[in-house]
Amino acid sequence: MRIMAVLRKYIDIGANLTDEMYQGIYHGSKKHAPDLDKVLNRSWAGGMDKMIITGGSLSDSKKAIDLSRTDSRLFSTVGCHPTRCNDFVPDPDKYLNSLRELIVENKDKVVAIGECGLDYDRLHFCEKDVQLKYFEFQLQLSKEFNLPLFLHCRAAADDLVDILSRNQDKIVGGVVHSFDGTEDALNKILALGLYIGINGCSLRTKENLEVATKIPTERLMIETDCPWCEVKSTHPGYGHVVTKFPSVKKEKYDIGTDNQVKGRNEPVNIVQVLEILAAVRKENIDELAKSIYDNTNKLFFSNNS
Repeated sequence: MRIMAVLRKYIDIGANLTDEMYQGIYHGSKKHAPDLDKVLNRSWAGGMDKMIITGGSLSDSKKAIDLSRTDSRLFSTVGCHPTRCNDFVPDPDKYLNSLRELIVENKDKVVAIGECGLDYDRLHFCEKDVQLKYFEFQLQLSKEFNLPLFLHCRAAADDLVDILSRNQDKIVGGVVHSFDGTEDALNKILALGLYIGINGCSLRTKENLEVATKIPTERLMIETDCPWCEVKSTHPGYGHVVTKFPSVKKEKYDIGTDNQVKGRNEPVNIVQVLEILAAVRKENIDELAKSIYDNTNKLFFSNNS
């Protein structure tokens, strides 16, 4: 009896596709022709089913929605990243209402409120009190539009959990993306009923890998956070990566080839995150992929399907 190979399907919950790197621009300098179409085609060919483009501010969210309109498989978040929360300060209600209007006008494409949360590693961009105030201020949009939260947390788990605990009546679930916290932080987040998003930045240390084994399968999601957070050869889980892609330096990159740009992450690389997780968790990779895919559809796409 011939058994068909399982075709894995992926959903990248965090893809920064509006980043200038996909237009060939690095630190303000043009290095190669725009190649987002090539990047997307590689991901679709690699089993990508859907992608959620991250919105980190009002202007970012507009760009993400515009891009999502170019393909039925692309979706978007709408919200304000903790490092951008100074945008709220001049007129908080006006800014929130502008986010609200964006959601109302694009309900078929907006699948989450965010990226929002707390980032205590980068307080030079936005001070702590401002982050705390306007993270909490955005939460009302979750219940209002019945949309989950796409959450950012860096060195701030206790405060994040405290705010979410106090506002549980305002939120309808969510995921802490790019999670790199301790087991204690993991347990506190799980106790709130939230999901955990894992990418290359979540797997940078042996401690990260150990924590990744503790995430319940039914609460796990994967992402790339591209063009950032690639799995690097120096990472402890790299030895578990089976699927590798050829890459060249950006100065030598030719969009006519199938090479990737060295150091620029792409959605197709999501397979590497899955491979590391399956190995360290000692799980069947196809079954794990299916569970993660189902989790992601349940949180973000139950209203769309």
